[in-house]
Amino acid sequence: MTTDAAEKIVSGDIRALARAATWIEDRRPEAETLLRELFPLTGRATILGVTGPPGAGKSTLCDQIVRALRDEGKSVGVLAVDPSSPYTGGAILGDRIRMQQHHADEGVFIRSMATRGWLGGLARATTEMTMLLDASGRDVVIVETVGVGQDEVEIARLAGVTMVVLVPGMGDDVQAIKAGIIEIADVFVINKSDLPGAEKLERELTSYLGLSHRPDGWTPKIVHTVASDGEGIAEALKAVREYHAQSVGKSHMAEIWSLRLKEMLRERLLDRLPEEELVAAGRDVANKLRDPYSVIRAWLNGSGLKGCNIDHLGVAVRSLDQALPFYRDQLGLDIAMRETVETEKVNVAMLPVGGARIELLEPTEPDSVIGKFLDKRGEGLHHVALKVPDLKAAVERLRASGARLMNEPRAGAGGHFYVFVHPSSTGGVLLELIQA
Repeated sequence: MTTDAAEKIVSGDIRALARAATWIEDRRPEAETLLRELFPLTGRATILGVTGPPGAGKSTLCDQIVRALRDEGKSVGVLAVDPSSPYTGGAILGDRIRMQQHHADEGVFIRSMATRGWLGGLARATTEMTMLLDASGRDVVIVETVGVGQDEVEIARLAGVTMVVLVPGMGDDVQAIKAGIIEIADVFVINKSDLPGAEKLERELTSYLGLSHRPDGWTPKIVHTVASDGEGIAEALKAVREYHAQSVGKSHMAEIWSLRLKEMLRERLLDRLPEEELVAAGRDVANKLRDPYSVIRAWLNGSGLKGCNIDHLGVAVRSLDQALPFYRDQLGLDIAMRETVETEKVNVAMLPVGGARIELLEPTEPDSVIGKFLDKRGEGLHHVALKVPDLKAAVERLRASGARLMNEPRAGAGGHFYVFVHPSSTGGVLLELIQA
């Protein structure tokens, strides 16, 4: 271990583990550095996902599973994903009242995570939080989702074993949910099985499983529990271990990691976009100022900043007639265009160089921008111009980051739209951004 935080986490320091979990949830840069170092230590824990409809008793079941694992001497991590408060964005249920009996047990680490608008029953940082607990040496990591519906099956992207918790008496039980979470189950738990309808629910599940076929050949086990009384917990754990044992060493984890990588890529792409830019883009699309495909293309190119090319170098000269012979006669460059840009009080000569060009800038009046530049600094490089795929998106991103812009986008030489970024924001060079 090369970092102090990693060493403390591996050695079992609970405070360091909690601090790292906060880094991950807050998207701090330290989190990625830490997880890179800890990653070789992952893959040892059993990742158990527990999902199901609201009211199925998932929290009580998880509490009993934790108790059983601790009786075996296993260390446990629990990620309890709660609905978000509409006021604070935090987890409404906090640190799960049902699991408070474990709070003084250093062999159990419980973390409540708010969904914060993230769909699929999970929180945004769940994948990386799971990696952290795995690397910290936990034998089992339990991820309990919020109550989910038919198609919220993100837990399958994360867990090595997925437990779907159902409860009798929900009406047409299987039909109500089979379009989604039925298909992801490695183990079915019929909780509250002392209620009427438990046997009927099992028959319907068995009938459904008889019609389905999984590529790995596994037939999910069906276990009855009464979690409030601790009944059936040993049988549920046995079913989890049976599936985990037969999936180890197969392509199961490769498939899971391909799904996890997609999820992490989605998170990183969203991290690159300030909320202000998303709102502005939504407003433009709603008002038909831009189409959604152009917006997405610009974002994939780095919100108009990546995928850019050098358009030209602006060189301030006192006289075009005196400067042009060198470029034309000594360098052999052709003059593509000469024009006067009245708004900038400047005469421009454009000389193509490869896919870019050199623009020689001669002031038409002493009080022009170029005239003042010559008086202060003399002849030389005045600015660098980059061609960007989406100037509007680039401007919005720069404003959101606090960059100092010198003008609103407007038409310049050659009819292109441009904006200047002040040298104080670019490291001392005047930067011009041009719409491609």
